[in-house]
Amino acid sequence: MARQDAEIQAALKAKGNLPRHIAIIMDGNGRWAMKRDLRRSEGHRSARDTVRDIVRVCGELEVDLLTLFAFGTDNWKRPWSEVLSLMQLLRNSSIEELRELQENNVRLIATGATERLAKQAQIALQQAMAETAGNTGLTLNLALSYDGRSDVLQATRKLAEEVASGRLKADEIDEVVFSKMLYTGDLPDPDLLIRTSGEMRLSNFMLWQCSYAEMWFTDVLWPDFQREHLYEAIESYQSRERRYGETGIQLKQKEGVGNGSLKLAGSGR
Repeated sequence: MARQDAEIQAALKAKGNLPRHIAIIMDGNGRWAMKRDLRRSEGHRSARDTVRDIVRVCGELEVDLLTLFAFGTDNWKRPWSEVLSLMQLLRNSSIEELRELQENNVRLIATGATERLAKQAQIALQQAMAETAGNTGLTLNLALSYDGRSDVLQATRKLAEEVASGRLKADEIDEVVFSKMLYTGDLPDPDLLIRTSGEMRLSNFMLWQCSYAEMWFTDVLWPDFQREHLYEAIESYQSRERRYGETGIQLKQKEGVGNGSLKLAGSGR
């Protein structure tokens, strides 16, 4: 099995166009638990094994950045018992998974209004981020107390303050300037967005950043998500043509310029 896994990874790498940034909306923990007559919190705890293995395989594939939508702003509306369970899970995971992160050279960061998190969860998360800050492998970005609309709003407020203070002119605001004001700052936009559990929507996740992300949906509930599902998503990504508003012909012409093989119009060749 390990040999087959290595062969699959080698084949994916050989194609040469692996996604640089993979983002995952981890959905289905509650439904997974209810199908087994368990509490929803058991579904969240069971998902830790999935997260651990997906982080490992992304590191093995030399993906630069993996973003996991771990706790959305709207999740604060859930029953307090479930929210508390999620905060405890975040605290425990930050402590107990630290050794795993260090052994795999993973740098941990977080995106969102993390100041809203429970104090003990904040402390454990900040410590894990500090201790892994020097790691040079995969960057694991946890989207916590995050939503796309609030992200755009807070960026807009910061830009308004910059303009009002005279530090920035309104006509200097472009996509690059705006992007730097988002929670994601200088992080690259997602290349591949995966959502589990059969839902086919963004659910207010990285609305600005995912404007050109390739999307892949699966009916598999997150605790059942395996590395073979990730491989399937990446294979789908690699088969697509990312045009960014241009035509396929234009892309081929650019490729021709890049490798020196573009034929000049009217050259007779």
